[in-house]
Amino acid sequence: MSAIGSRPRYAASRRWMHWGTFLLVLLAYLAINVFTWFPRGSAVRANILAAHFLAGLAVLLLVLPRLMLRYRHSQPPVMPPLGRWADLLGKTTHAALYAFLLVQPLLGAITLQVGGKPVRLFGLTLLPSFVSHPDRALSHRIEELHGTIGTIFYWVIGLHILAALWHHFGRRDDTLQRML
Repeated sequence: MSAIGSRPRYAASRRWMHWGTFLLVLLAYLAINVFTWFPRGSAVRANILAAHFLAGLAVLLLVLPRLMLRYRHSQPPVMPPLGRWADLLGKTTHAALYAFLLVQPLLGAITLQVGGKPVRLFGLTLLPSFVSHPDRALSHRIEELHGTIGTIFYWVIGLHILAALWHHFGRRDDTLQRML
């Protein structure tokens, strides 16, 4: 671990993975919210949607080593230490975030596969469909679940951001600084 002044921080690899995941989730959310601005069947719409899929797959590829590092290495201590309720709330929120980072990309990939849809970007097939008999109805139900969970996690992500700001500006501890 390196330090800002004398305070411990997360290892550089964990900080990069955190902020990389943040950017990929942001890209996924932006893409899914703007693709409808473009006409159905247009290349722009298809590429924006593919960017959403690829960002989700990249999140999945990043979250697995993040989880491994999280459980292999201890967290730098928060100074001043948190109370029990704040520590429990933080752990619960982080567990929900990691569940989201695992489940959402998997649901997205399952939606495409069950629907028989490959992921294409600029005309290139990046992830083919492996399903020989697509089930569009099941694919739509899974897609609805994926969308509902995505909407719920706007709030969980917002809570995470507000908590970081509360720690920094309200509580004035080093929680946020540990990840910078």
